[in-house]
Amino acid sequence: MKVPSVRIPVLHRGKANELPGVAGPARLDRRTKNLTKRLCPGDIAIIDHVDLDRVAADALISRKVSAVVNAAVSMSGRYPNLGPQLLMEAGIPLVDDVGQDVFGRLHEGATVRLDGDTLYLGEQVVAKGNPQTPESVDAMMAEARAGIVTQIEAFAANTMEFLKREHELLVDGVPLPDIQTRMDGRHVLVVVRGYHYREDLAALRPYIREYRPVLIGVDGGADALLEAGYAPDAIVGDMDSVTDETLRCGAELIVHAYADGRAPGLNRIKDLGLQAAVIPAAGTSEDVALLLADGKGASLIVAVGTHWTLEEFLDKGRSGMASTFLTQLRVGTKIVNAKGVSRLYRSRISSWSLIVLALAAIVTVLVAVAASPAEPILIRYFDATWHSFASWLTGLFK
Repeated sequence: MKVPSVRIPVLHRGKANELPGVAGPARLDRRTKNLTKRLCPGDIAIIDHVDLDRVAADALISRKVSAVVNAAVSMSGRYPNLGPQLLMEAGIPLVDDVGQDVFGRLHEGATVRLDGDTLYLGEQVVAKGNPQTPESVDAMMAEARAGIVTQIEAFAANTMEFLKREHELLVDGVPLPDIQTRMDGRHVLVVVRGYHYREDLAALRPYIREYRPVLIGVDGGADALLEAGYAPDAIVGDMDSVTDETLRCGAELIVHAYADGRAPGLNRIKDLGLQAAVIPAAGTSEDVALLLADGKGASLIVAVGTHWTLEEFLDKGRSGMASTFLTQLRVGTKIVNAKGVSRLYRSRISSWSLIVLALAAIVTVLVAVAASPAEPILIRYFDATWHSFASWLTGLFK
């Protein structure tokens, strides 16, 4: 892959030289999901993310970064993670394995330049790594797919280990706090800022408008709901990837604590002057939201952005996803993927019904006018209104 270049005029020894590569402000963070909140178009993202997953890559692409520099390897070969491939398809240069020293050599906002495999600060080389190309990524994907059986076996082993250690989660669910949000007998929409969450929320607009489900945002999923124009009824999570503005939106807050009761997210809630219920549980915040909806009597749980396929479970790249797999087994009689709802759902009021209703209303008005003693006056009124409208419409094209 040829790295896109921007010609950068630089004064050197009294002459204007143009340096190749892509340049922009450096934004650094070892946690990619924290970094994406600060990124602006044109920034160079410096991350430390082994096996860059699809969700992280989508976030980087949506922020329109000019390049990505990874202190770690974006694809270790453990499984065919999709992040590097998405960056290549978006035309974003990716340089891998530059080393941890890059975080000590740069400060936030410094203007850097990436040329091939080298990252510069002015004329100083601050990092070197392995530039990825579509061909190199395809080769690594093919190698990773060859070893996917090993990863499936590891995932199955992790699942069984979790089941032995945390079987109460599958059998009994989570401790249910006393909350104000009522879900008994209602549809509940659980939104995680995961795969295709924007597209799924857009496709579900008719369903949400008609059924008005309880809206639960899981951490950043609450931001996603507000971006789509919906106010979340509740926010569930460890509160590390949701904005302060969203936390103050009026939704009920439910902090996911560790199984031993520690709840780091509760400190943030208190600092904002807010109150929250606490659920101590093993597993992920996604699991807690699903189990909460199930335990509170939801008749149907529609999941947006959650993990469903083998590819998605492996792409998340962590053993903790075993709990999500088991959670979906527990709530399996109620849970529906958002894509299934959008494909199967049809409004209970058809287009033909609306047309017939409109025609009936028009006929009713005409009959009422004809039977009214003021028929001549109404006819003259409608005639004058029609001519005024026709004159206005004709004027638009003159």
